[in-house]
Amino acid sequence: MSSKIAGSMGWLGRRLSAVSNRSIAAAQQRHAVVGASSSSSSSSLSFSTDAFNPALTGKRSNEIGSGGRGSDAGLKVAVFGATGFLGPYLCTKLGNQGFMTFIGNRGCGDEIRFLRPMFDLGRTRFTFYHPNDDESIRDVLVNADVVVNMTGKFYETWQPIQTNKFPYLGTKMNFSYHDMNVDIPRRIAKICKEMQIDHFIHMSSAAANPDSKSDWARTKYEGELAVREEFPWATIFRPTQLFGVEDHLLNWFPMVANTYRIVPLINGGKALTQPVFVDDVANALFRVIDNAADYEGKRIDCFGTQEYSYRELAEFVNDITEQHRPIVDVPEELYMPIAKILQYNRLATLKPYVYPDQQCKLWKEDYVQPLTNEEYSNSKDEVLTMADLGVTATAIEKVAFSYLHRFRNEGKFGKIDGYRD
Repeated sequence: MSSKIAGSMGWLGRRLSAVSNRSIAAAQQRHAVVGASSSSSSSSLSFSTDAFNPALTGKRSNEIGSGGRGSDAGLKVAVFGATGFLGPYLCTKLGNQGFMTFIGNRGCGDEIRFLRPMFDLGRTRFTFYHPNDDESIRDVLVNADVVVNMTGKFYETWQPIQTNKFPYLGTKMNFSYHDMNVDIPRRIAKICKEMQIDHFIHMSSAAANPDSKSDWARTKYEGELAVREEFPWATIFRPTQLFGVEDHLLNWFPMVANTYRIVPLINGGKALTQPVFVDDVANALFRVIDNAADYEGKRIDCFGTQEYSYRELAEFVNDITEQHRPIVDVPEELYMPIAKILQYNRLATLKPYVYPDQQCKLWKEDYVQPLTNEEYSNSKDEVLTMADLGVTATAIEKVAFSYLHRFRNEGKFGKIDGYRD
């Protein structure tokens, strides 16, 4: 009997030793990659977890569990803008690593229910708030260690009102660019400081520029200043245009082509853009949340692997979707009044096809990484990139077909022999 117990204990000991060795090796390999990517950094950047591969040896002292779902990461994160394009990607990573997440919701409860399966039961708290109500914002933030603000829209919203004159119906501004990009981030940052929350992360844009013709881009820049004024040690993210399954970049070309039978571009689509994969930005954002103290007061630029003109993107999408719609150069003086009308065409989607500010102003300007590689190296760690966080940018060619093929007449199966038989 004793020999059997000894034998089983020996087997168990070897298994535990093997698991421990693999965990230590994985942790050492990950830290080696991170160290190599940030060797120029004066501070030691280390990550306690990877987005989908937690390491037992890298846990915090207040973590519970082995990492991943079913564990407690030991951090509470409040998220504003979780239902946007980037938000669900970040929430998936937070849920996969056991982060307690407080999600602010200013709409119908049904709008956020798709986020619930991303977390274990009891690992989220959904709280209704209004951007102009300080107390409701405090309800979202209570007990949070890290706050992430991703609120924003590419178009201004209006609401109907009753008037005293015929036809007794009018409209008034609901949320302007200044409201969404300046006032709301300032209010959240101010309340975070008052509540003595340790870390605040603000999502801005690489297009943020005080001299831009785009109202959206100018207010994004003003929003950065407002956040810094209220919360000086905030971390600022500045991504270029995001692409991914639900994007309004690559999807825009076939949607417009299907509806209007042409692809209209301002000034011939000569301006350059450098799109970045949305999941790469979510990975970078997750890693900053996981080690927020290392990035206080820093700016993190996120950009893709290559620059393209908007005309090149239109031709690229035309080739994938096999629509072959004509790409038409539309002068600004003609495009703007047409876009102001087309922005109300929302029959197929709740969002407009054409944003006057985006397609007519923002797409006239280059939307690329703001600094050269040499300037990033000489920034003394005040400005970092995704590479400094150990995140490798994904090429647009590797992802685009996976969600654009649906615009083909017969999807991705049309060229398979016998598919129609």
